[in-house]
Amino acid sequence: MTSDDEPRELRTSFPVTGGYALVLDLDLSSGERTLGLRVPASSEPVQLAHVLPGEPCPAALRWWELDLCGRVIAWGDPTLPHPGLVVALLSPFAPATAEDDVPEIAAMREAAYRSLRRDVPPAAPSGPEQAPLPLFTGDDWWPVPPVPSPQVLDEASIAELTRPERAVHDVRSNKRFPAEELADLVRRAAALLRAVPEQQWYTDTRPLARHILDSGDLRPVPELLGALTEAGCDHPTVLDALSEPLVPAEACWMVETLAGAEPGTLLRHRL
Repeated sequence: MTSDDEPRELRTSFPVTGGYALVLDLDLSSGERTLGLRVPASSEPVQLAHVLPGEPCPAALRWWELDLCGRVIAWGDPTLPHPGLVVALLSPFAPATAEDDVPEIAAMREAAYRSLRRDVPPAAPSGPEQAPLPLFTGDDWWPVPPVPSPQVLDEASIAELTRPERAVHDVRSNKRFPAEELADLVRRAAALLRAVPEQQWYTDTRPLARHILDSGDLRPVPELLGALTEAGCDHPTVLDALSEPLVPAEACWMVETLAGAEPGTLLRHRL
């Protein structure tokens, strides 16, 4: 493949609910990023924010809005657990404000970036087991093992990415900002999560979820998982969030949802 064949733009779309989606466009040649909101019956997203490389992302979303959307996206798509890819990609557009709980945001961002981390496999042994004849000592015979991918996040990278940015430029006051459409998305997403505890098997297990929420102790989570399974719950997002190996931030949002609690309640309790 030549450089002319390589894509210059990358679009990632995250459907939320009711025909709304958050859309991130990346210009691979310039590094520019654009966050958009796709509304029902529209093929192209309305711009929420645009940022040039090296510049801080504008505050297009409030943290609680991104957290809410991340939960709803994960509810509808088990391949996108929360916090995970959605938070990792979009949290720069939701910098902390004076009203936000910074430790809570940092914990969620750390969990999101850690979910993307992949262990680098050890390099395969290279070279002969004993000294070869001079004719066979060249690189063609014993190539150097490939260098581990720089895309793998190390501890220093995670620490830097986890640090919440402070809002410096709020684009929401711009008259072209789709405030009404975003507010409608938020209302629909909140209503979806509020309805969860009233559904079938979640009703009977709600007292146990409330107990975990009130105590701040995640040790009964396996009991909650067992109760849900016995009740017939087969929702992959629910089961994965409560299964081992347990990711505390992921388990917290699920317990909050099943308990009908305000997002962040359990996480703040544990912090």
